Amino acid sequence: MAEGSEVCYFDLRVVHDHFDKALVQDDDVNIKAYLDAYNELYKFFQLMGSVFSFVSSDLKQKIDVLADLLNKNDRNYVTIKSMIEYEKENKLLEKADYVNGARTLLRLHRGLDFIREFLRQLSEISDTDKTSTCCQDAYNKTLAKYHPWVIRKAAVVAMYTMPTRELLLKKVCGANVQRNVDILPKMLEVTVDVLNRTHNLFDLHQLQALP
Repeated sequence: MAEGSEVCYFDLRVVHDHFDKALVQDDDVNIKAYLDAYNELYKFFQLMGSVFSFVSSDLKQKIDVLADLLNKNDRNYVTIKSMIEYEKENKLLEKADYVNGARTLLRLHRGLDFIREFLRQLSEISDTDKTSTCCQDAYNKTLAKYHPWVIRKAAVVAMYTMPTRELLLKKVCGANVQRNVDILPKMLEVTVDVLNRTHNLFDLHQLQALP
């Protein structure tokens, strides 16, 4: 990067802290804190460039939709539980012309599962290992099952160009590689908690198969 250019590097400490704040009482998840963490994760995709274009543009759109719902109707969209209950009671899940929060958050939830699995595998390889293999494996275990064949094929092919772990971390973390590596285990722990709570709430309301 050119000297003096403004690059917003990725900071896993920020992700960790926001997801930690998202874990509220009654096994619920605060949506604002969830989105704050996700916005930081989104930087990762931006810094990686076109490799993750198959997921990054979609994620940004979903984050913006939920942020808009939160701003317009914050009382009902404080937590995932309150959002689902509000949208179910008002039959918004069946409303054709309404972009509902539950469906939107379900897409982010699936994307987060992919990010978590990729970062988990990234933490287990050496600096000289290529990241393409673990990224493809993480994708095939998570997001791929929700994508049509054309997108799956393009995504896997794009991943072949991914660099070694050392180069990837330098690209997305700048001078703060060690800081990110140190917090990664704790960040993964809290992310799993957020994922499990979200999954359980969608299970409880039988919304995992929302179209």
